[in-house]
Amino acid sequence: MIADWPCPAAGGIRHERALVFDRNRTARLLVVPPLFEEANRTRRLLMGAMRQLDDAGIDSLLPDLPGCLESTAPFGEQDLDTWRAAMATAAAHFGATHVFSLRGGALVAPTHLPRWLLEPVAGAALLRQLLRARSIAAKEAGRVENGAALLEIGRAEGLELAGYRCGAGLIRHLEAATVSENSGTAIIRQAELGGGALWLRSEPADDPAQSAALAALLAAGIAG
Repeated sequence: MIADWPCPAAGGIRHERALVFDRNRTARLLVVPPLFEEANRTRRLLMGAMRQLDDAGIDSLLPDLPGCLESTAPFGEQDLDTWRAAMATAAAHFGATHVFSLRGGALVAPTHLPRWLLEPVAGAALLRQLLRARSIAAKEAGRVENGAALLEIGRAEGLELAGYRCGAGLIRHLEAATVSENSGTAIIRQAELGGGALWLRSEPADDPAQSAALAALLAAGIAG
């Protein structure tokens, strides 16, 4: 089902949406999606895993990052700090006991709860990927765009990357962001799920076997 939650925003609170499997059970997993188009490509993977967790007696909560998916917040106003504040608020609002994040979601996921990170990636690596995609698209359109020059512009003015209007603050944050790991952090590798990484597909795809494998790993970890 869909639930609303109060997200901090400039000038007050904005109500955002979350996909939830919520029966008020003891174990409650906050699921932090990946960033940019990877969120769309892996949505079915995450939803499938959440259904499996529901069957295993674990509640799960997948909030939209402000500016992404169904959110009405302007994407250009977002940076890693606004997303971190949003996910921390979502964790508190829903009473999360554990956290799972995928790829770039690890950069904005709460760090004070036991958590699992699936193939976490540094912000600079994501940024290089986005800049490379823009340069390739420009070349196909008969233009020449240099990644280093684009980055310089992005730091000062922001950039359009993969269809997202990224503000200068987001560009600078991504360039410097690394994944924080602590004693409560466990890393999951794609090889543990089997099959290819869905975030690399050109279109959103489903893989029930991967969803089941992910849910089993998370359920076992939560059970201890």
